[in-house]
Amino acid sequence: MAESGECILCSQLHGSNFCDCLNWKGVCIYQEFYDNGNKPKEERKVVSCKVVDRILHEESLLIIKFEAPHKLAIDLAKPGSFIFIRSDENIYYDVPISILESDINTNIVSVMIEIRGIKTKKILDLKKEGNIVIRGPYWNGVFGIKNIEKQKNNHVLLLARGIGMAPMMPVLKRLIQNDNKVTLIVDKQPFNDIYVNEWLDKLELIPQEMNLIEKGQLSPEAKVAIKSLIKYNNVSLIHIAGADILTYKVIDYLDELERKDIDLSCCNNMKMCCGEGICGSCTARFSGHRVKRLCKVQTDPRNIFGGRRFI
Repeated sequence: MAESGECILCSQLHGSNFCDCLNWKGVCIYQEFYDNGNKPKEERKVVSCKVVDRILHEESLLIIKFEAPHKLAIDLAKPGSFIFIRSDENIYYDVPISILESDINTNIVSVMIEIRGIKTKKILDLKKEGNIVIRGPYWNGVFGIKNIEKQKNNHVLLLARGIGMAPMMPVLKRLIQNDNKVTLIVDKQPFNDIYVNEWLDKLELIPQEMNLIEKGQLSPEAKVAIKSLIKYNNVSLIHIAGADILTYKVIDYLDELERKDIDLSCCNNMKMCCGEGICGSCTARFSGHRVKRLCKVQTDPRNIFGGRRFI
């Protein structure tokens, strides 16, 4: 994107004659591009890894554990990390999958995959002791990372539903590392069980089971739980690990309670193909005729769901 003058962060690599970085991270993209001979940096590598375990729950939920290079395991330990995986060399079967756990001591990376369409069905072909092809690392699997990182010695509420149980784990681990008290509410639907108990046990955390969504709305019990926890536990952050409808409804309910002071973070559920902001499959239109590439944009969930256009 820098090479084609379409960088989403650097104004000078987007055609301007001056620097106008709004969210500077301490690294100058323009300087890196210039120092590299006006060429982009090396692309993310494709790596073949050994599958050390394969567990099929029900008919549509697959957990895969594979051994990754140590540097990759370290990179994937961050909240919001994800990779593209496939079962063979056909690049058209690349599918983005969030990281459930990346153990930097054993270099074992765990992912949980809901079998839905053509790409994920191909992953069923993977066998134990076989190879899995991955591309990564990528880190924008969660919106509101800054809100997560700044929580220290606070009370945090985490709401998870369905396959959102997987990407919640690195977030949960980071919050606990920062000495936060976490209340975890899990809606296991559409599955029959909470399949992340193996990892929750490591954190000594017992989830509360609750129906979070009912007929497209926040369930009455979810509203009661959120309202009481905010009032009596002084919750400073709510992390939503589930479908976009859950995030929408939580934001609406907080607005109803006039509690916009509570920080939010949530899963990035956008469809992705390349992961580099080029293909356009992750683009969304916002008010003011703005188009954002959500595989790259990192912001507060309220900014994502607030001014978004659907027509």
